[in-house]
Amino acid sequence: MELGITLNSICTPSEDIVAREIEGELIIIPLAAGIGDMEDELYTLNETGKAIWVKMDGTMTLGQIAAAIAENYDASRDEIERDVLGLIAEMARRKIVDVRE
Repeated sequence: MELGITLNSICTPSEDIVAREIEGELIIIPLAAGIGDMEDELYTLNETGKAIWVKMDGTMTLGQIAAAIAENYDASRDEIERDVLGLIAEMARRKIVDVRE
């Protein structure tokens, strides 16, 4: 996976963003210049993305998060793991999350 992100990685929200839940949607707002793309100022996460986000507490690996998510969704664990890794890779690329092994 790009950026060295694996199921053993541990993620936390970047200190350069603010995240708020508004009317059931999670809205992420970059605070620093150079975060995200020039045309993007706000990011929203769907229900699954929000479920992943709230579990990124700095203690759970992405594999543990995927396992927890798999208990609540009707999809294969492999599919959920790919989705978790894909979302985290995109958020890491946009500097919305910090990743460590």
